[in-house]
Amino acid sequence: MTVTTTEKDLTGQDPAGATRAGGPVVEEHGRVYWAFADCWNIVRRGMTHYQRQPVNIAWQLGFPILSVLLYGYVFGSAMTVPGGGDYRDFLMPGMFAMTMAFGFINTATVVVYDATKGVIDRFRSMPMSSSAVVAGRGVTDLIVACAELTILMLTALLMGWRPQGGVAAAFGAFGLLLLLRFCLIWVGVWLGLMVPNPEAAGGLFAVAFPLTMISSIYVAPQLMPDWLGHVAAWNPISSTVAASRELFGTPVGSGGSWVEQNAVLMAVVWPLVLTAVFLPVAVRRFQRLSR
Repeated sequence: MTVTTTEKDLTGQDPAGATRAGGPVVEEHGRVYWAFADCWNIVRRGMTHYQRQPVNIAWQLGFPILSVLLYGYVFGSAMTVPGGGDYRDFLMPGMFAMTMAFGFINTATVVVYDATKGVIDRFRSMPMSSSAVVAGRGVTDLIVACAELTILMLTALLMGWRPQGGVAAAFGAFGLLLLLRFCLIWVGVWLGLMVPNPEAAGGLFAVAFPLTMISSIYVAPQLMPDWLGHVAAWNPISSTVAASRELFGTPVGSGGSWVEQNAVLMAVVWPLVLTAVFLPVAVRRFQRLSR
């Protein structure tokens, strides 16, 4: 027999043993399949929002591009790079990392907006994987991060910046930058589920600004006061910045500390540690929203 819409159960599945248009018995998909399917639907939803509101990506790119112009052309002639080298070449990898670091504010803003508007409650009331909303948000942000990095690198190339480390090393630096963004996604999801409203999420800029300023994005840590330089050198963002500079073949300007000499290693270790801490915390926070 052919199953009609009225014969389906409340979950939208056909009753056991039913056939479609005289075909074979429909087997239910496993839990893993539906977890991926639900995650993909969340990703499609997020990308549709960006497609209909491209100004959001333009706004996210505006600040780093403005910073490149400001620091590269206005202050660039007054900046020095330890060990020599052009300051704009030194600055560009830092700008890439800064864009990835600031991305957690956008993640938190989207999550808190969905939470306060009841979107997440509607998701939780549906027969979907409990981790799909969090995972879908992460995949969406990674896709957007790839677009942001591509546009920023094209802008840097137009300004005369050239990576000197080879194609494979450049892709390695690109991967480390995305790994930094990946770990900060879960920080943003957790914060988005913690703050009460979108206005409060906007205040997270006050946290992100010193986090990026006290790093090696703009200035080498060895040019800072000793105590501040040590803090900047151990900043996880600094490890990604230094590793990217090394792989891109641009001036590194690093000191002699262990963390600076092992920047590539720490650019992998720091994101893995942050992910191990904040990913389960974000998922648990999401699962406890209605409790």
